[in-house]
Amino acid sequence: MSRWAPLRQLIWARLREFTREPASIFWVYGFPLIMIVTLGMAFQGQPIEKIRVAIERGSLDDVIAEGLARSERFESQIISAEEARVELRTGRVDLIIRGGSVATLEPTSSTVVDLDELRAGTLEFLYDDTRPGSVLARDAADQALQRAAGRTDPVSTTDTIVEEPGSGYVDFLVPGLIGLSLMGGGMWGVGYAIVDMRIRKLLKRFVATPMRRSDFLIGIMTSRLLFLIPEFVLLLVFAKLAFGVQSQGGYLPVALLILLGAIQFSGIGLLVASRAATIETISGLMNLVMLPMWIFGGVFFSNERFPDFLQPMIAVLPLTPLINSLRLVMLEGATLIDVAPQIGIMAIWSAATFSIALATFKWK
Repeated sequence: MSRWAPLRQLIWARLREFTREPASIFWVYGFPLIMIVTLGMAFQGQPIEKIRVAIERGSLDDVIAEGLARSERFESQIISAEEARVELRTGRVDLIIRGGSVATLEPTSSTVVDLDELRAGTLEFLYDDTRPGSVLARDAADQALQRAAGRTDPVSTTDTIVEEPGSGYVDFLVPGLIGLSLMGGGMWGVGYAIVDMRIRKLLKRFVATPMRRSDFLIGIMTSRLLFLIPEFVLLLVFAKLAFGVQSQGGYLPVALLILLGAIQFSGIGLLVASRAATIETISGLMNLVMLPMWIFGGVFFSNERFPDFLQPMIAVLPLTPLINSLRLVMLEGATLIDVAPQIGIMAIWSAATFSIALATFKWK
């Protein structure tokens, strides 16, 4: 018998087992496409979101509303102070504007009266400074009302809309979804399968054969890699055809990073499953390992939003270097040399987890 015959048979058996499970096929190939379609439709080509403002009923309310109406950016409503607070608290408006006292004026025309009333009164902005949208709304409303009151800008400016390749949210999202799929496929596809075999006493039968233990673990990992190849080809092709997403640095570096990421998460899945004996145990361990990466990995938004003291910990999470390196290659045209630090972190995770799993693996 050939040295590699047991390994080939293990890989072939896992592939056949996978094709007999329609649910697995859906979660591996269908679910990532559904995510990219739904999120892509939500963020692709949407009009600029209007700034929602509540104007407290009272002095200057009509004047404030007219001043904001001169800009298409605002969507305002005049309501009571109590209603305005509720709207702000529930996030339905970004800003509350309250008009102050107004001196008695001699009207000459409707336009002049409005400007004079706005100049003679005072405005108070109520907003939550922990919400970036509220802070931006306050500045934009102040600018609009100052201009409505007659202020002129000393510098003339013009706007030019530029659409650069790779600047859309879908372009940012695709590398994150690739990393998320690799994490889920490696952790659940490898770890769960091993524990299921342990429960069914299949591992005891394997250990009684002349098969090398390393061949078994390599076979599980290799079969999982073969599952993932069509998934990412399909995902990248669909993203390019549907949303124009492309890799600025080419697809060979992307393929190599995906391969390394798959090996990394397969190794982590092996390690987590090396001693687990029940489905409940492996489920809890998987969620415990994956939760920090879900939160801090930067799948749906940049992990640079987190505080500086967390950044060293975030940088070494297995998902972080994978997603960051994919984004550098796909969005900025980086080379593999440019992402060498991220590759080094993933290589360490791959070697360490597989070595520890091989040494501590429980066959009974």
